[in-house]
Amino acid sequence: MTDFNIKILEELCNAFGPSGFEWETQGKLKKYVQPFADEILQDRTGTLIFTSKGDIEGPKIMIAGHMDEIGFQVSSITKDGYLKFHQLGGWWDQTLLSQKIVVRTSEGNLIPGIISAKPPHVLGAEERKEIVTKDNMFIDVGCSSKDEVEDLGIKIGDPMIPDAKFEIWKRARIKKKDDEILERKEVTLVAGKAFDDRIGVVIAAEVIRKIKEESIFHPNTIYGASTVQEEIGARGAKTSAQMIKPDIAIIVEVDIASDVPGIDEAKAPTKLGKGPSIMTYELAMIPNPRYKDFVIKTAEEIGIPLQLSLMPGGATDAGPIHTTELGCPGIVIGVPTRHIHAPNGIMDLEDVDKTAELILELIKRLDKETVEGFTKI
Repeated sequence: MTDFNIKILEELCNAFGPSGFEWETQGKLKKYVQPFADEILQDRTGTLIFTSKGDIEGPKIMIAGHMDEIGFQVSSITKDGYLKFHQLGGWWDQTLLSQKIVVRTSEGNLIPGIISAKPPHVLGAEERKEIVTKDNMFIDVGCSSKDEVEDLGIKIGDPMIPDAKFEIWKRARIKKKDDEILERKEVTLVAGKAFDDRIGVVIAAEVIRKIKEESIFHPNTIYGASTVQEEIGARGAKTSAQMIKPDIAIIVEVDIASDVPGIDEAKAPTKLGKGPSIMTYELAMIPNPRYKDFVIKTAEEIGIPLQLSLMPGGATDAGPIHTTELGCPGIVIGVPTRHIHAPNGIMDLEDVDKTAELILELIKRLDKETVEGFTKI
């Protein structure tokens, strides 16, 4: 990734954009893609679409990443000035306590707060053993009454996100035998929020940018789609796919990195720094077998390591996209990420680069005959 790409990734990941409140991040993306997109479109849910028209009128390829991040909304304000909340997307309770958040008011002001609960010092012995669930948490914005909260401009329905900032970490990967270092490799990691799935959006934009700036030939029309509300039902994917009517789709997502303590590799086989993954199964889509094999073969031919994955307990934008109109073959290509659906995650930028490289090569090869061959009986 060039410094310019890292800057747009940082800008988007630091921006405010939970499900249903994506307009600020979409505005930043629109400004970024304007110099190299052939056309910029949008649907009425707020999904942003940016295109690259090939030299030949071939199949319509939809490359989708979702812009929304998981967040919260204010559900009530107590008389003592605390906020109760409900989730926008899937949060695990144990990641939340003591996390800093920001509330966005309807005037656009950002109000800091802390997710809290009763301290352990006032709990009984049995109560201390229980997991604190979201319904027993509250958000402290430093007020002592409901009137004080309302004076800040906070209302029921206002959105919230984690207060987490993008960081770049340089690390060394070391292989040793006994006390001898056999290999030392420098890697660049990024840490922060909203990688799920602003990394997919950035990769789609990066592919179209490279095509424009390097005058890369491709025999199709590409529709990069920055979808909305994926975390609460893949709503923007449905409306934008109805608008595009794609012949084939690539959904760019994060994937669960299993290289953390306690994860069964049979349930999450991908690892950080080992290349992109392709999803062989998810709740909303079984990928077209011929398309899947085509992606695997392409990766092998250009020397990109590819990890095979599955997600029996979750779904992506692939569901509504691949069932649009008469349907279209779809594949989910993932960037392995540690700690997804938490206030902070970690990614390896080499995996990001390899994902973009693979997608660019697929675009070059997905001509009309190839695409039609995936569904021919």
